[in-house]
Amino acid sequence: MPVEFDEYSESDGYGGSIETGSNSYEILSFLAEHPDQGFTPTEIREHVDIPMGSIGPTLQRLDERELVRHKGPYWAIARDDRIGAFEAMQRSLEAIADVDDEWGDVDWEAEAVDESEIESWRESQRSDE
Repeated sequence: MPVEFDEYSESDGYGGSIETGSNSYEILSFLAEHPDQGFTPTEIREHVDIPMGSIGPTLQRLDERELVRHKGPYWAIARDDRIGAFEAMQRSLEAIADVDDEWGDVDWEAEAVDESEIESWRESQRSDE
């Protein structure tokens, strides 16, 4: 299938986007949950659903993009503004999931404000001016 060449980017490639569900995303998500800790590739594998053979190459790509850091066998999330944005996005997604769980059974149509009530409110606001 052809793609728009100028708009195409590989999800796990060098410089590409980090899409939800990609190996890079899964590893960064795990490391972002523990920003002050370092993990070996084996320890990372125990917490993410990625084949062991993909952990090392993914960490190398993330390292080349300066999204992770390492000392010896230990890997951690980088200290970078982009990582702060990634962590904030993670927290937002978790909050949305929590709200969705909490409000998932609400019948929003039954709870909706009647359009006539909105119009009445608008008229009262105009008359107060």
